Amino acid sequence: MKKDGKKGIYLLGASSFFNDSGSEMIAPILPFYITSLGGTGLAVGLLSGLREGLSSIFKLIGGFYSDRIGKRMPIVFLGYFISVVCRFLLSLANFWQLALAFVSIERIGKSRDAPRDVLITKFTKKRGWGFGIHQMFDTLGAVVGSILILIFVLKFNFSYKTIILIAGTISSLSLIPLFFVKDKKTKPTKNRMFFNIQNINKHLKYLILVFIVFSIANFGLYMFMLLRAKEITGTIAGAIGLGVIFNMSWAILSPYFGKLSDKFGRKNIIFVGYLIFLFVVIGFLFASSILFLAILFFFYGVVYAITQGNQKAFVSDFITKNEGTIFGVYQFSIGIASIIGGTIAGILWDISPNLMFAYLSIVSLISLILFSFVKNK
Repeated sequence: MKKDGKKGIYLLGASSFFNDSGSEMIAPILPFYITSLGGTGLAVGLLSGLREGLSSIFKLIGGFYSDRIGKRMPIVFLGYFISVVCRFLLSLANFWQLALAFVSIERIGKSRDAPRDVLITKFTKKRGWGFGIHQMFDTLGAVVGSILILIFVLKFNFSYKTIILIAGTISSLSLIPLFFVKDKKTKPTKNRMFFNIQNINKHLKYLILVFIVFSIANFGLYMFMLLRAKEITGTIAGAIGLGVIFNMSWAILSPYFGKLSDKFGRKNIIFVGYLIFLFVVIGFLFASSILFLAILFFFYGVVYAITQGNQKAFVSDFITKNEGTIFGVYQFSIGIASIIGGTIAGILWDISPNLMFAYLSIVSLISLILFSFVKNK
């Protein structure tokens, strides 16, 4: 691996670190912020789905446009900048619909993701490692954000709006490392988006289909896990503390599972992640103690450590051209699945949390079966 490639991965990781430090200060309080403004379980489900779904539309657009201009960094920088601005605006919301609108607008910033993922594939041939390192920085930021919000809630009793303002300030630091990332320019393509999508490898199409099914189950489950944790622990701080366990296991283990996928194959490692996810969802049907919750949150972090970076690496294994568009297609697809999954889960949650978790366990089992037929590159 070239020195500048390794440096590029670390710089992109540093940017994600600051961005996610701010993001994770906001994410754990969002379901409580929404309900404090009058939102119901359906509103939280819409929030979970829309955060991923809308962002995925812009991931597709950002990836395709980066192929058209042959440059990645302008879109990456603009994406981070939009997210920073919208986090400041979120603090102005005074009813849940406006908060949902600001969260949705902030998702435009996710147009950065596909071009950034292309840069990671350009910086190193060890893609499992590369995505794992980036994911580690990303999630370490989430750990720092979770710890900060615990301090702000327990020690200083800050309001939701104050926490969101501080989070926006920290997120603004994510722009600094981007000035030092060397862009990897490619020959601009004049193909239309539909042409690029139509010519995707058939094995990759099936792989993305499986990821869609899995995303219907893992749509943004974290927010409902926090709500469930608050019911059992009795405090918001207790729920956020469990969220720290989730983020720490995710951050610490991501590079290791990335290396394992480079060595033993993506399919074998991701299959284990899907299997663990099934047991986690089933576990929430029986969760009644803080210790059991801590175990579930830890293993949910393991699921993310296994799947988040390695799914991207798996997709990249099948790509030979139009990288930005294809990464965008992948992220768009799982995002739309997240909207569907979040909406259904929100409706079921309002009926019964256990009904929701039972439904998710069935969808999870289906994704596991479908994944068994995936072919390695």
